[in-house]
Amino acid sequence: MIAIAGPNLPIPLLAATGRFAGALKFDPDRETPRADAWLESKFAPWAPPLLEAWAHGEYNDLDEVLFSRADDTSQRLYYYICELQRRGQIGGPEPLILDVCKIPRQASLERTITKLKELAERLGVGAASLQEAIDSSNRQGEQARSQTEAPVCLLAGTAPPDLRLHKVIENCGYAAAGSTLEQGWLEAGDAIDAGEADPFAALGRHLHASTRGPRSFADAREALTHSIAASAAQAVVLWRIEEDEAQCWQLPAERETLEAAGIPSLILTRRDWHARDGAPEEIANFLKKVQT
Repeated sequence: MIAIAGPNLPIPLLAATGRFAGALKFDPDRETPRADAWLESKFAPWAPPLLEAWAHGEYNDLDEVLFSRADDTSQRLYYYICELQRRGQIGGPEPLILDVCKIPRQASLERTITKLKELAERLGVGAASLQEAIDSSNRQGEQARSQTEAPVCLLAGTAPPDLRLHKVIENCGYAAAGSTLEQGWLEAGDAIDAGEADPFAALGRHLHASTRGPRSFADAREALTHSIAASAAQAVVLWRIEEDEAQCWQLPAERETLEAAGIPSLILTRRDWHARDGAPEEIANFLKKVQT
């Protein structure tokens, strides 16, 4: 079995193996004494509980875990786990890493496609199997785009560890749009070009152009505008955690986008990833005011 730990990974290719176990599960609220002894504070907050679970043998039923070079924490955690295994301090599955290059140039795209083909060869996935998985992924994406009668509140910004903030929104009578961390890792995004003769090239182009992930070159205004339109949001909560330093530069552009959209919005920055800082109450108060 193979699982993932990071964004912008080729979910259809992994599904085509017939042994994809999804994203690594972890408890975001667990104590992490062993992981804290190995990791610096600049790791994203999902890394310590994941490494703690790994150190306790909770992923020993897996054969491999695929990390992403399109995310700083995922990439660094891969190297830390390799070194800890080399030293005999932890066991567990074999860590793998995939180059998902995001620079908008041909060489970057070509490298992504090459690395996809290398991964596919290692995992025993041929072009026909990948094409079937791409078609299935596209069908599932269409089915997932369902309509709701409840007004929609988009939770944008940092992906939360679970549904704790989504439930706050739903308890206020709204449908919550926006992905959790795990959902973001697993979502394929927009439909993959099924007309491409080479399915590896189609998937490579899709990953290279994806606006998801911290190393995306997508325009912040366009990305937020697209999310608002796609979700038909009638309110937006823009929530960013203290550790999300790379994305803070987007805030001015996102503020302008929200003002231009003309819908109620709440901006919460430098927040606690566990939402223990009053964010749930602030979100609930905001949505109650919107309803009045």
